[in-house]
Amino acid sequence: MLISKKIYTKKKLRSFLEFFSIIILLCGVSCVEINQKNEIEPEISKVNIIPKPVLLKNEPGSFRLTSDVNISGNPEVDDIVIMLSEQLSAVGLKLDVNKSSSDGVSEIQLVMNKTYDSKLGDEGYNLQVKSTGIIVNGNTPGGIFYGVQSLIQLLPIEIDNREISIPCVNIEDYPRFAWRGLLFDAAHWWYEMEDLKKFIDEMAKYKYNKLTLHLTNDQAWRIEIKAFPKLNEIGSWRVPRTGRYHSFEPPQIGEKATYGGYYTQEELKELVKYAQIRNVTIIPKIELPGHMGALIASYPSASCTGLKYDVNPGSPRKYGEIPYEMCAGNESNFEMLDKILDEYVEMFPSEYIHIGGDEVNKSFWKTCSKCHKRMAEENLENTDELQSYFIHRVEKMLTDKGRKLVGWDEILEGGLAPSATVMSWRGVKGGIKAAQMKHDVVMAPNTFTYFDYKQTDPNIIPETYSRSLLRLSQTYNWEPVPESVDPQYIIGGQGQLWTEYMPHIREIEYMTWPRGLALSEVLWSPKIERNTDEFLERVEEHFPRFEKAQVKYAKSIYDPIVTRLKTEEGSVQLQFSTEVKDLDIYYTFDGTIPDNFSPKYEGQAIDIPKGATLLGAVTFRNGDRVGKWLSISIKELQSRLPVDYTISPPKY
Repeated sequence: MLISKKIYTKKKLRSFLEFFSIIILLCGVSCVEINQKNEIEPEISKVNIIPKPVLLKNEPGSFRLTSDVNISGNPEVDDIVIMLSEQLSAVGLKLDVNKSSSDGVSEIQLVMNKTYDSKLGDEGYNLQVKSTGIIVNGNTPGGIFYGVQSLIQLLPIEIDNREISIPCVNIEDYPRFAWRGLLFDAAHWWYEMEDLKKFIDEMAKYKYNKLTLHLTNDQAWRIEIKAFPKLNEIGSWRVPRTGRYHSFEPPQIGEKATYGGYYTQEELKELVKYAQIRNVTIIPKIELPGHMGALIASYPSASCTGLKYDVNPGSPRKYGEIPYEMCAGNESNFEMLDKILDEYVEMFPSEYIHIGGDEVNKSFWKTCSKCHKRMAEENLENTDELQSYFIHRVEKMLTDKGRKLVGWDEILEGGLAPSATVMSWRGVKGGIKAAQMKHDVVMAPNTFTYFDYKQTDPNIIPETYSRSLLRLSQTYNWEPVPESVDPQYIIGGQGQLWTEYMPHIREIEYMTWPRGLALSEVLWSPKIERNTDEFLERVEEHFPRFEKAQVKYAKSIYDPIVTRLKTEEGSVQLQFSTEVKDLDIYYTFDGTIPDNFSPKYEGQAIDIPKGATLLGAVTFRNGDRVGKWLSISIKELQSRLPVDYTISPPKY
């Protein structure tokens, strides 16, 4: 009995093993097939769209984008269809355009809505990516253009001529603010037309729609004005200088002005069309009545003195010695400006003309007999009211030409022109005041939007930029609408690229990106959706896109941040942090260059060792250095206020 049971068990075991082997073999074949499928399955890119859409729903599956796909659209969006085709062709995917579709052929359809969707407005869009095709809907070409920009961000960074997969999504998106702008200062240095176009390309990708083009200043007159040719013969050129701006040697006797240039009217008209296709409106900027040094050098009679002056090459301004403002008592100046603005509006169809209006010294007005006569005739009590008179005259010119005036918050001084739009740069007080007066306001406070400010510790970046600090997280945490005003009067915001310290387009790019990503999301996306840590993760995913496009960008979000703390006992301690989380911070006090073998910061405030004179710090991720080295003297650290150089946004 025991023997038979043993035999039975062996037979049963043998049968089980044979059956199990078959199962393993079948499973192995199946797993091989699955693995093979995974090996050839194209990688689906993550959804890291900036600015973040209003509503985004991930759907199962993906769309296979191959050279067999057709791009089609309404006649109104032909330019966008061609642009999308060219962008894909540049990376190896040549798609048919507006070809009659047949059964089985996938399409990317750009479709204008037959019925206006009030929720989307003029710049919103719907983007549906299904396994069978892609549809972008919008009320206007501008909305469809933005839908295409989001579609492009769904593509993987590395694209070749094989098929790629786009994740299926359903997006409904529209902007929070109507004015989403950047200011490009083309006056302090000379930039080629291709530089301007490249800048427009990048800002359009992130749904900016206003480019304020700064064309005149003390240092140059960059726009062709046919009625006054000396503006270009003289005002567009200065003596060449290299080095630290605002410290340049003044022009010497007999020295020729050989540096500079100006944009012809035909070039600017062509640039306007280039921008319009990308849903960017160019708002031309003229400086008046101050910052008129280049005009005064060209036409000396425009100043209060009538004397001859050179174009300032970037030397320190001598307020009170050299006039930089037009004479407010000289009637011919208004006749001159009227003719200049005639040519401005002929080149630029934008609703607004930016007239500046900032930093008017007024010292020469106070002693000028013509200005005093004007004040007496107009019953003006002081030079602030004289400036207001000047701006009112210019506003009337623009109104007669069918345009609106926008100026810096100084135009509030002495009384605001009736229909003026205020751009608030000296904090937000001017914007609040203008909004309370029921004027439209574009918020542009230097504390959050001045991209010429350093974006990391001054001891990391060489002294080529302003010493003021503006970190990416400060811009991202900015709220453009103060609590004390009616939101309807805050029409948007703008980032400023003042270029005194940016003589090349590469430096402008470096100072714009990625802070420009932060501002784009502030101005487009819902306030409630903002999350700094999540945003920074998406920012990092866009760094390879900048590299692919050969756009220079800053990696300052990885740099170490050191904050001085004061204990209750009165001693000084140091605390480290970074904008991006999950970085390792290493430091030294002995004058050596820190690396990942140096002491590691463990999250607690540390004491400064006795006798230490220099702090060094650096950041690592997964064993690789990611941030720049920080080197700062202990003496400077001890002089810093505890709130300096933190990632906390400044208060209003």
